[in-house]
Amino acid sequence: MQFDLVIRGGTLVDGSDNPARIADIAVVGDTIVEISSVDSGSIIGTAKEEIDATGLIVTPGFIDLHTHLDAQISWDPQLSPLTWHGVTTALLGNCGVTFAPCKPDDRGTLAAMMETVEDIPKRAIMEGLSWQWETYGEYLDALETLHPSINVAGLVGHCALRYYVMGERAVEGQPTEDELKEMAQIAEQAVKDGAIGFSTSRLLMHYLPDGRNVPGTHADHRELIEIGKRVAAHGGLMQNVMNFHTAVESELELLASQARTGCRVLFSAGARDTPEFSNQLITALAAHREEGLDIHAVAIPRSGGYLSNLHSTFLIELLSKFMDCSPTWQQLFAKPFPQRLAALADEKFVDALVEEAEVYNRRNNGELDNEYRRLRWLGDGSHPDYSAASKSLLELANTAGIEPSRCWLRMMKESEGKTTFNYHLFNTSLDNLRDVITTDWCMPGLGDAGAHVGQVMDCGWATFTLSYWHRDRSVYTLEEAVRRITSVPAHVMGLTDRGTLKVGAKADINVIDIERLSECYPEFAYDFPNGAGRFIQRAKGYRATICNGQLVLENDELTGAQAGSVLRHHKPPR
Repeated sequence: MQFDLVIRGGTLVDGSDNPARIADIAVVGDTIVEISSVDSGSIIGTAKEEIDATGLIVTPGFIDLHTHLDAQISWDPQLSPLTWHGVTTALLGNCGVTFAPCKPDDRGTLAAMMETVEDIPKRAIMEGLSWQWETYGEYLDALETLHPSINVAGLVGHCALRYYVMGERAVEGQPTEDELKEMAQIAEQAVKDGAIGFSTSRLLMHYLPDGRNVPGTHADHRELIEIGKRVAAHGGLMQNVMNFHTAVESELELLASQARTGCRVLFSAGARDTPEFSNQLITALAAHREEGLDIHAVAIPRSGGYLSNLHSTFLIELLSKFMDCSPTWQQLFAKPFPQRLAALADEKFVDALVEEAEVYNRRNNGELDNEYRRLRWLGDGSHPDYSAASKSLLELANTAGIEPSRCWLRMMKESEGKTTFNYHLFNTSLDNLRDVITTDWCMPGLGDAGAHVGQVMDCGWATFTLSYWHRDRSVYTLEEAVRRITSVPAHVMGLTDRGTLKVGAKADINVIDIERLSECYPEFAYDFPNGAGRFIQRAKGYRATICNGQLVLENDELTGAQAGSVLRHHKPPR
């Protein structure tokens, strides 16, 4: 028989509970047509292309449930850096911020909202998007014209929906009965038109440009439940970012109330310095799932937060929170990068920077030292050190016998601005995190691809899951690690033809050298519209990534193929 692709001799980890086994896989078009294990003999036939996977693992393509590629997809159909890490399906529209539904006069408002919440430049959004839509279904139609490298699907966002119906009152008001009815109807129609579901944010850290919380943050529970009923009627998903800072118990009950409408429910989880919060999540979710409620969570599988180097403005933003006046630091970061780096050769200028920070620190009883402890060095190797044993800026400074600010500046000068610190904002305890991500309801993820591009880089979450939690720590078996990043998120999205390797499924496949697998060191690239900068992160160990039967990555490099489909709820891809 003639096939388009055959992958021979790999260790098949199919995304289910099945044990890994040696097998061949044959593909015709975008579909897996034959899987032959070593017991039944190799697949007989020729293929236009063959991959020798001997000694490698073969998995389903990974599914990323939490991205913000809504803008980037318009100018970067390759969807990097996500596509360097084995992801073949990405869910857009999380956290309630989307570009549809949208009236023509509200485009600037939604773009500004996305900028302040997700750090995506408004100018790039306004100039990069076609804006040829008003409804969510029309937005999905526009996505289809972009021919992305991998599959994408979307959630209709609460912020856009509220603003579409309520206008300016959406920010701080509550809807009338008629407005609530209209919102529920529009959400239902969006799912009918192909949205995977609905997203909302109740996080108090999500702001509008004027400092107010985004629409929906303070919505009554009833509003979300009524919308959930309409979404549930069509088998949709409710995605949530919760206010776990001030209202843990009531927010957990809201998740349960949504699930009782019949929806699948997804929320963002994590761990804190002490185990109390993790234990509260574990206890509550165990009870909810015992009730039969379909609730899942995603969590960054490592300590996460902002990245700091000479390209990133995070350090000056951090200092500005503590120092009312930091003119010398402001002067440094106002310079373009080449001049910023050159300024570090001026010893008097460096002395002024150090004095400015250290005078404040001395006057305030070492207040900045706590921040310096959170800045953890990613090391000077080719791979970042995300371990709990990574050294803090304060430790490095103490070892060198100099001030932390001088230590940071010296390291930036010596590395030409490339060395990077990871500010540990969440999941600071990997032991507490392990307790969460080994529950039956929590999956690794939450990489935020496409968002916070100049501050955060967590797109390598799948690579880290396999290399750290499976290979290095043995917390997950290989089968379990793969299942949690393939078939479980496929279930959450309502996908039945992806997430497992089986005959008749779509050919979204990874071929991986598990022993070589690793994230590369984060880099800063000035490749966004208008020369805007962003962090990127490559990977090593991906022999191949196949999406819909086409090779989109080979030997860790993108091929340029734009093989993805826009996956619509209950509607097969075109």
